[in-house]
Amino acid sequence: MSEASQIVITGIGVVSPIGIGIEPFWKSLREGTSGVKPLSILQGTEMPVRFGGEVTDFDAKQYVTPRKSLKVMSREIQLGFAAAAMAVEYAGIVSGTVDPDRFGVVFGSEMPYGPPEELVDVYQGCKVNGEVDPTLWPEQAAKKNFPLWMLKYLPNMAACHIGIAHDARGPGNSITHGDVSSLQAMNEAMHIIRRGNADVMIVGGFGARLNVTQLLYRGDANLSHREDDPTAASRPFDAARDGMVNGDGAGAFVIERREHALRRGATVLATIRGTGDSYEARMTSEPATGNAIRRSIMQALAGAGLERDSVGFVSAYGVSTIHEDPLEAQAIRDCLGDVPVTAFKSYFGNLGSGGGAVETAASILAFQHNEVPRTLNYETADPECPVNVIQGESLVGTKPVAMILSQSGPGQAAAIILSRD
Repeated sequence: MSEASQIVITGIGVVSPIGIGIEPFWKSLREGTSGVKPLSILQGTEMPVRFGGEVTDFDAKQYVTPRKSLKVMSREIQLGFAAAAMAVEYAGIVSGTVDPDRFGVVFGSEMPYGPPEELVDVYQGCKVNGEVDPTLWPEQAAKKNFPLWMLKYLPNMAACHIGIAHDARGPGNSITHGDVSSLQAMNEAMHIIRRGNADVMIVGGFGARLNVTQLLYRGDANLSHREDDPTAASRPFDAARDGMVNGDGAGAFVIERREHALRRGATVLATIRGTGDSYEARMTSEPATGNAIRRSIMQALAGAGLERDSVGFVSAYGVSTIHEDPLEAQAIRDCLGDVPVTAFKSYFGNLGSGGGAVETAASILAFQHNEVPRTLNYETADPECPVNVIQGESLVGTKPVAMILSQSGPGQAAAIILSRD
């Protein structure tokens, strides 16, 4: 890869259940601190699962400007905005350092769910003799709902708010492909720069799977039910796993062409070497094979011009479900052999569209500290998950090349290869 075509990462921001900002985030990873715990909002309810990885001590006012924007930002969007603000600050981008017409945003997004309490007045207005009459909903919603309510929950609004706040007038987009959205956003942003349509892009994703409405809608079939020990619930590739753990969080980066970064005196954190993106229909009567995961891995290797032995470690999707972990594990084994594997969801659960970004941030910090954090809760190997899981203690001194993987329920798979600069 010629230096002229290299896309590098120069800014990083994290809002996660194990830390807000890269220093507390890394400290938790290094010390093996879990962010999974009982959720106060669900205690005493009849919800079948009452724990998760929740961002706590988050004050959006520290990051969101102008403040009036908070009125039209859901909590999920606030998380993404905050991560992007951190990344821009880290990259040293201030007015005049980047051409705003060549400065863009691509962000991975959830489909945000409004909390029930915001619509209580509307529900009450639809009651007739103690029964809800749905035909009254349009009239009551128009009368009693916040006029700009919808703006709080549109999935493209994070990218819009970020672009406005940082005067990024270039290409903008939102990716809503579930858990692969962050990595797909990075892939698209990288190609926007390579096509010559931008110099700098803010890229990342946010996710929030702890909203009560969302929990009720999705159900608990794929969730861990370890109410007696929530910190041990997310256990990727372990034989005793019983489901995934929900969480919320966001990660963001500033990426740009290497020569542009060096010209403005930026610190290069990592180089994006290759990406992969594939699909295998999962919602069919045919059993899933994991072929999309294999294709995404091989595409990323080919794009990077690397052999499989060049990869120092894999940040696996590792969602901790009974059926999905073996598909990913076998794909990793087939394509990358005995490469060391870590699964950051063991620390904070599944952050949805934000997961790939937060896990990419963890991989970049692993480069900086020459230390790949271990997978939590991995105690008993599963023969159906034939991967070399980093366990017990961190891995020190491996090759500074990482592959980050993500998948989504319908069957999308994405991969990105990064290397330490």
